Amino acid sequence: MILALACIGWVFAATLVAMLPMRRQYIPGIALLIAAPVLILWIGISVAWWAGALALAAFVSMFRNPLRYFWAKARGQNPQLPPELRS
Repeated sequence: MILALACIGWVFAATLVAMLPMRRQYIPGIALLIAAPVLILWIGISVAWWAGALALAAFVSMFRNPLRYFWAKARGQNPQLPPELRS
């Protein structure tokens, strides 16, 4: 029950953050980006490994652009931010 509530809460929080203007999404988006692996690990341990794998696939799909940016930064590249986030 607690696991289901945590997942639903995370989904609602992600939906609310997605509705914010791009400039205001940064800080809550980073918080969700950090909280997601904890929830995914919890799902994998509590339910089954395949449920954790499905949750990981959903996470990567939802956060593909920020993850792509951080991956490029980790490889030493200089990716460009969208114009609304550059200032």
